[in-house]
Amino acid sequence: MKRKIKVGIIGFGTIGSGVARILTTHKESVRQRLGSEIEIVKIADLDIKTDRGIEIDLNILTTDVQEVIEHSEIDLIVELMGGYEPARSFILQAIACGKHIVTANKALLTKHAD
Repeated sequence: MKRKIKVGIIGFGTIGSGVARILTTHKESVRQRLGSEIEIVKIADLDIKTDRGIEIDLNILTTDVQEVIEHSEIDLIVELMGGYEPARSFILQAIACGKHIVTANKALLTKHAD
């Protein structure tokens, strides 16, 4: 098996919590299909107090997105906050830090795909 892929999530609303739920609930299935284990290292959101219906280590939650972007162990950042800004700036900062990016933000990609 390959090394563990360490993930940071920006945005923990409906979509972000759903992604976290899938990655934690179906961890073994994801590992088998991917050939690597995925570990969520940090999740950033403005609201980290609201119950999202998912059991998650509260120590990985932060309101400071820079903790995700600049985290030395995170390989991949999943941007799920939506909108153009500050999502675009966060993605560009993450790329500058050498992170791989996954986003569901079609509007952002359409407008700023370059």
